[in-house]
Formats: sequence, structure tokens, C-alpha cells
Amino acid sequence: MKAFFISIFSALLLFSGCAEKGDINSNGIPYKLSIGLYGGDNPAQTKEAIEPLRLYLQKKMGMEVEMFFTTDYTSVIEALRAHKIQAAQFNPFAYVIATQKPGLWPMVTLGINGRPSFYKSIIITNPKTGIKTMEEVKAKAKNLTLAFADPASTSGHLIPRAYLNTSGLNPDSAFKQAIFAGSHAAAILSVKSGKVDLGCTNLDLSLNKLIREGTVKQDEVIILWTSPPILNDVFTIRTDINKDFANKLQQAYIDMAKEDSNAFKKYAGLYFPDTRNMSYIATQDSAYNSLRKIAGKVKQFKMNK
Repeated sequence: MKAFFISIFSALLLFSGCAEKGDINSNGIPYKLSIGLYGGDNPAQTKEAIEPLRLYLQKKMGMEVEMFFTTDYTSVIEALRAHKIQAAQFNPFAYVIATQKPGLWPMVTLGINGRPSFYKSIIITNPKTGIKTMEEVKAKAKNLTLAFADPASTSGHLIPRAYLNTSGLNPDSAFKQAIFAGSHAAAILSVKSGKVDLGCTNLDLSLNKLIREGTVKQDEVIILWTSPPILNDVFTIRTDINKDFANKLQQAYIDMAKEDSNAFKKYAGLYFPDTRNMSYIATQDSAYNSLRKIAGKVKQFKMNK
């Protein structure tokens, strides 16, 4: 697993595809607005939910808007660096990875009552393992299998890996096996089916979502550990894009909950059952410095200073 992770992470840091300037005019305005995002655990559901949002942005920006869906955050980062897209949605850790090279401006994140919203990372197990505490995990680690979500996942990799390391459990050596399931849903379902003993995911955006949808029952998993709050996803845009255009796009996101509540609720409602007090709010790069510090303390993540 270690070699697999290093190869993926190196690709993220070293990617330097040929920058094509053909996607923007001489004033830095895109010929069409292309926004990249990870398709999530259910790409078809994500595409359907985000269509009203795309139409809203198309009307507000007065140009064609397309959504560039990928199966991982690595591809979103590469698309930005290759100038195939101008803007993107990232989870916090993917944003930290992407901003190791300059050229991105964070626009908005989801807020509740005008303040940033958060979610939490968790480590789960199947009740059939008989494990009920992290102390038992430490005692039995050599006989346990562990599943992270995606290498660039905040709640499904960075945060639980950092926690395990500080607990004296290096995931690369302490467990019988540690793998990447590929997504949060895959990690959760691997625990549910007994394929792995432990899974790393998040409570609010993934586990509770699967429970609401009936894919997982409340009593089919046990939560062994819950992290402190993590700042939610960020929408970002390239800094070579015309500043007035970028500001207009930022404002379109901020106004969405009021101007087109259906578009906002359709997408945000994928993960939050109650969006009444939610909206997009402006964010800034410094909000993600705490994650940079966490990543910098984990030897697997060689963050630039």
C-alpha cells in the first residue's frame, strides 16, 4: 500500500502538464466555464443533483458552463494544471495538495448561518469483530485489516492516518493490511460486509448519507473514534482568470441559496438533510493552514514549507 500511495502522491506534486492558454481570451475570461469536481460515491446521483446548479451559473455568468466529473481528486488537480478547467471543488486536503503549487484562489465554502460548516472523520468497525474501543484496536492491530477511502481524502485518509500515527499505530506497519477502498462508500461497505475490520470515512457526509438512503443500517457499524471538526469543501478558481470574472463567480455562489434555492438545495441536500440555514460563504486560504500543519507532521505527506 505504501508504494501505491507514494506513486499517487508524487504524481500530484510533480504533475506539470503542458499549460494550454487556449481556454481563456487575452483578458483572462474563459470561452466557456469548466468546473471540475470528484463525482463522489454515486456519480450519476451527483450529476443529476448538480445540473440545476450548472444552469444557475450559466445564467448568472452569461456563458456556457460545463461540469468536468472525475473519479478521483488527482484528476481534478491535473486538469487545473493543464488548463483544461478553470475552477474546481475540492475537499480540504485535496485543496492543500493542489495549492502546494501557486495558482489557485479559494472562493467559497458551505456555511451555516453565515459561518463555515464542518464535518467529522470517523473510524468504524463491524459489530461482529467484537471491538468496541480504540484501545482494543491497538491490542489487536496485527490481526486487523484497515481501509482508507481515497489517498487525497481529508476524513478518509489524512485525519485518521495522523490520529493513528500519534496513537502509535503506523498504518503501513501496525496492521495486518491497510488498503485504499477507493471511496467513502466503498470503505463503509467493506466494513459492513466484513471484507475489512476497520474503515476510515466521515460521519456527516458519508455514513449518515448511506444510513438515510437505507444502504447501511445504524446497527451494522460501530464508531470507534470521532475527529475534531473539519472545515468543509472549497470551490476554487485559477489565479490567471480575470479577477472581475472570478469575483462575479464567487458572488454567484454566495447568492445561490437566495436567488435559486432549488439549485442550492438539490446539490447541498445530497449530504445535508436540512439546508434551510445553509449557503455558500466566502473563504480564504489561511483557513486551511491547520490541515497543512497536520499533513506536515505525517511523514507520508511531504508538504512544501
